[in-house]
Amino acid sequence: MQKLKRKLNKLLFGSYKHSLSNSKSTSVRSLDRLNLSLGDVRDVFEPYLAIFLAADRHWNPAQVGIALSTTSIAGILAQTPTGALVDASRHKRLMIATATLAVAISYMVIVNFSALPAVVAAQAVIGISAVIVGPTVSAISLGVVGKDRLNKRVGRNEVFNHTGNVCAAIVAGLLGQFAGRIWIFYFLVVLCVATIFSVFQIRNQDIDNTKARGDEQENDTKERATVKDLLGNRTLIVFALSVVLFYLANGALLPLVSQELTAGQQNTPSLYISAAIVVTQLTMIPVAGWAGTAANRWGRKPLLLIAFAAVLVRTGLYTISHNPWFLVSVQVLDGIASGIFTVLVVIIVADLTQGTGRFNLAQGAINTMIGIGAAISNLASGFLVKAAGYKVGFITLGVIAAIGLLWLWLKMPETKESQR
Repeated sequence: MQKLKRKLNKLLFGSYKHSLSNSKSTSVRSLDRLNLSLGDVRDVFEPYLAIFLAADRHWNPAQVGIALSTTSIAGILAQTPTGALVDASRHKRLMIATATLAVAISYMVIVNFSALPAVVAAQAVIGISAVIVGPTVSAISLGVVGKDRLNKRVGRNEVFNHTGNVCAAIVAGLLGQFAGRIWIFYFLVVLCVATIFSVFQIRNQDIDNTKARGDEQENDTKERATVKDLLGNRTLIVFALSVVLFYLANGALLPLVSQELTAGQQNTPSLYISAAIVVTQLTMIPVAGWAGTAANRWGRKPLLLIAFAAVLVRTGLYTISHNPWFLVSVQVLDGIASGIFTVLVVIIVADLTQGTGRFNLAQGAINTMIGIGAAISNLASGFLVKAAGYKVGFITLGVIAAIGLLWLWLKMPETKESQR
């Protein structure tokens, strides 16, 4: 068993552990625990919130839609300013702890107050808090391990994060089935407490705030890059458009598949939906670890092309069969595409902003593009499927994926060398 564990660690992380100083080992292990307890509110808990509001509170679909869309809108509006705040802050651990506490309090408000304004306000706080945590974890990772080791660190973050998501989804499902849906949100509060504990186990002296914002070294006389400078970075703009195209194609696929899976399966729809989520997350665990290492060996662009190709193949497969377990199995391609993309977004932004002091601002802007692409994808595909059916919807998303693949191939340069 120990031999198998060593081989798995070597496959996922290579010589990562040995490349770090022993003095930072405590902070590195705490980063692992932090990512493990960071349950994904959007992917893991929000679906249960929709069921809770509809089934337990008897809200109509319009009310549920307002509550859920508030999180996305608040997140989109807060992404870029949050990035600038993370760049400027020297209290990153406190930012994560405060945002996590806000999520816990907001869910308790939702559980205990049924009025629409109270739930909408809580959802807005959750949306803002969620976009604070992700960039700040990336910034702490960069500040602890440095640019040279960021690739493997980001891959490692994603491995632990998706492992935590799988465990959280399983526990939440069991609690909802046997104890009641309200206990799912009490479980989320427990995860929030564990997250706050883990983040303060990261030693503040191990976080280099200069490196964490993308600066090479402390230099009081050097001005940071301005927003105008970032907008003048052609490669960053090309990448931002690639991100929009990726999430335009990929954002609506799982919701559409979930709707197709539930059609005619009124007795056991949750079985298929849960299986689809777990298959995706389980696939992302090894893929994310591999992508962090492969980004150095292969470069960034080939991995991005693989991600777009996986989305393109996935849309095609969805059109050839309606068998529930076939549709669930195709989710492996979602795990491959999303596992690569979530890792490469952080790495490429770090490549393109090295020395500018604007790593987190640029990351916030890219995350805004992600939110916009996913929101438009869900909104437009919903109307399209209603008018023309699922097959036309999947084909349309496939065409967008093909355009994104072609755009990336022709316009996006390799960014691995740009960090020099």
